[in-house]
Amino acid sequence: MLSYNKSVIPVIESAYDDLTNVEKSIADYFINYVNGEDLSSKAVSRRLFVSEASLSRFSKKLGFRGYREFLFAFQGSTKSEKNLDILTRQVLNSYQKVLEKTYSLIDNEQMIRLAQMLDLYERVYVYGIGSSSVVAREFKLRFMRLGLDVDYLAEAHSIRMNITRVNKLSLVIGISVSGRTEEVVEGLKTAKEKGAKTIMLSAAKVYEYRSFYDELVLMGGLKNLAISDKISPQIPALIMIDILYTHYLHYNKANKDEKLKMTLEHIDYELEE
Repeated sequence: MLSYNKSVIPVIESAYDDLTNVEKSIADYFINYVNGEDLSSKAVSRRLFVSEASLSRFSKKLGFRGYREFLFAFQGSTKSEKNLDILTRQVLNSYQKVLEKTYSLIDNEQMIRLAQMLDLYERVYVYGIGSSSVVAREFKLRFMRLGLDVDYLAEAHSIRMNITRVNKLSLVIGISVSGRTEEVVEGLKTAKEKGAKTIMLSAAKVYEYRSFYDELVLMGGLKNLAISDKISPQIPALIMIDILYTHYLHYNKANKDEKLKMTLEHIDYELEE
């Protein structure tokens, strides 16, 4: 059975772009930390040539009450050495890392809340460009089986034109690994202006766009994920979609099971026991 190390590293990485240069130097130190070094605030401040106040501000920006709380969480994380000599192992380790980051970032209460939210709106629209369009399409196919009225838009012109269909009874979900895909961000912004409920699924917190969506779902990203360095860039998003789908299936389960059964009967597919 796999076990996952709950780490604060994904939290640091998700907030990285919003950090000051001093805070980024602190972030880099902890991301690349070597076991055995003294992590007291005095020792770290001397080592990095930063003030202890900077360590405190860095910790608070990540959501901790101070450096002591951050350090407690960080020291609770464990790292294991991995043999990266074999190419196949590199890929498998990348998947393991994504799963560990997902485990660290997942907000179970948010998943329950979003699953229930899906049934509150007349129509759900999912926006995704490039590799994210694969996730948007998968979202539609998965949730449509359970009777959700959902559509996906996968290119800039379609997203812009879709604004005529968006209203206060719409739920609009944007998918962007970087959190900065222009068409997706603009689509959420205009949808929110029309009174729709909006959700962003991203591997980064981009504070300048935070007012454009009501919910931010953080997924576990990897360096160079967007260019498919080792694994497909849509993998972290698909994991989050699977978690949301599972919660949605079990919310008002009897009704969902009936709709799924009806769908499968029409495509002549039988579930295995």
